[in-house]
Amino acid sequence: METQDQQLSMPTKYDPNAIEQGRYKWWLEGKYFEATNDKEKEPYTIVIPPPNVTGKLHLGHAWDTALQDILTRMKRMQGYDVLWLPGMDHAGIATQAKVDEKLRSQGISRYDLGREKFVEETWKWKEEYAEHIRQQWAKVGLGLDYSRERFTLDEGLSDAVQKVFIDLYNKGLIYRGEYIINWDPATKTALSDIEVIHKDVQGAFYHMRYPLADGSGHIEIATTRPETMLGDTAVAVHPEDDRYKHLIGKKVILPIVGREIPIVGDDYVDMEFGSGAVKITPAHDPNDFEIGNRHNLERILVMNEDGTMNEKADKYNGMDRFDCRKQIVKDLQDSGVLFKIEEHMHSVGHSERSGAIVEPYLSKQWFVKMDSLAEKSIQLQKEESKVNFVPDRFENTYLRWMENTRDWCISRQLWWGHRIPAWYHNETGEIHVGEEAPEDL
Repeated sequence: METQDQQLSMPTKYDPNAIEQGRYKWWLEGKYFEATNDKEKEPYTIVIPPPNVTGKLHLGHAWDTALQDILTRMKRMQGYDVLWLPGMDHAGIATQAKVDEKLRSQGISRYDLGREKFVEETWKWKEEYAEHIRQQWAKVGLGLDYSRERFTLDEGLSDAVQKVFIDLYNKGLIYRGEYIINWDPATKTALSDIEVIHKDVQGAFYHMRYPLADGSGHIEIATTRPETMLGDTAVAVHPEDDRYKHLIGKKVILPIVGREIPIVGDDYVDMEFGSGAVKITPAHDPNDFEIGNRHNLERILVMNEDGTMNEKADKYNGMDRFDCRKQIVKDLQDSGVLFKIEEHMHSVGHSERSGAIVEPYLSKQWFVKMDSLAEKSIQLQKEESKVNFVPDRFENTYLRWMENTRDWCISRQLWWGHRIPAWYHNETGEIHVGEEAPEDL
């Protein structure tokens, strides 16, 4: 029986430092969290959603992993052979952006270092933040099997990525092509659709009159991105629009540039929206790209990869895209071409990682063909072996994604990440995809 003195000496509040001190170390030394590969036990496995090595963990990680910890501890006590696999994600764009930012604070860039030295710096960053993450996992007390810890740039995982790429390429499911993609001018890399965050931004419709080349009048168009007009190669109208039917086949003079461009008829144009006539810039808009393909229009790229205007932008060469917008608006107003500016709130894509406004940009990239893969996924949901979603309503969300998918851009212009196993012949343009470069390429 405890004495009154003993009762009074007990802490009145929970002291985590006193209670937890050395406990986690004791668990790890005892290998209590390691899977045993005991064939007599039923396996139970969770792969931890690998946190990015871009920084330290936050409260969301603590909440998420605490739930997994509860599940794995319960299953372990029920006699399962439990593997809770720890690991971290190299997070290509995000981590490279963080290291870029760190270098800029030191007055240098990755181009000053070169690829090899920059990758060395990034590995140093990874080791520093991986250790922070492990310390935080320990603080929460997670029952992880560190003997099997993985990293998404481990040799084994890199080999797996390479093998899948080569296999899909050989099956015709991966190809290289030139299309409009999401371009991040800050990190100078392509982005997939899910790496673009759309935000409502106050912008404007800029209404302009393009003069007909024969001097018989003009045609009105409106745009939210007047700087791209320098790359216009057509004006499109609906072929059944009585206002413009007689103009199809004629030409307009592109203001500032002075280039003659055709008026084309295309069903894509909405007769009820705006003036019913739209400028077509195949190198800077995904819909214009498709119209350009249907009418064999030239693709004129007027921007550099860093978001500045290039030599095809005429006198605006070298200007930042948004500075160019301001100047070109002034020039068009002075010349009488731009006759109205209408305020307009619209959704603008921003890079998830750098925060920069994403530019629709013509670029040669690697893509995964999604139609056949999506069709198989849709068909699976009609079979007994389908994926069961919890809650059920998310099955409809999943099917909407699969029914409206488009080819997935998988290449990135990064120094930190998996390298595409492709070799290019500078003279013939031949491409070889494989584990090793061919001797004759």
